[in-house]
Amino acid sequence: MDDSEIIRLFQARDEQAISATGEKFGAYCTAIARNILGNSEDAAECVNTVYLKVWESIPPAEPPNLAAFIGKLTKNHALNLLKSQNRAKRGSGAVNLVYEELAEVLPDNAEVESELLRKELLAAINKFLAKCSQTNRKAFVMRYWYCYDIPYIAKYLGITENNASVALSRTRKKLKEYLRKEGYDI
Repeated sequence: MDDSEIIRLFQARDEQAISATGEKFGAYCTAIARNILGNSEDAAECVNTVYLKVWESIPPAEPPNLAAFIGKLTKNHALNLLKSQNRAKRGSGAVNLVYEELAEVLPDNAEVESELLRKELLAAINKFLAKCSQTNRKAFVMRYWYCYDIPYIAKYLGITENNASVALSRTRKKLKEYLRKEGYDI
């Protein structure tokens, strides 16, 4: 079933929308949630909650890209769940590590609080990524959007773990330089 059909089911309040969403996006959402939360049980709980959030969001929302819409909801809910469970104290600091890697590159959150500044920053990052090689762009998105670990990224891209780490480090440095040139105070 294509995305527009699934959206029509949600708009018609047809419960088949949830099963169609699960069939099409279940593995995608589960991968995002599991990478952030660190276990399958929490990931399954997260994904089920995301389906409810989609049900509550459509209508009125009519997302132009259903996969991105659902992926963003999944990521945000997983991060919120992680925060509420205080998983860092229980030893799962993988997501914290991912964000610590980016902390020195991105401007302070206080500066990016307004929606306009956030959108401008996202546009600048997307413009930067468009100039990167396909391998570096994929590695960056896998690490900082999907929160995949270095060994998985290396295996997926067919490179060594060291090459993946170096590529990510260099891309972060280049992003930092690019954002400074674009006027962001880093």
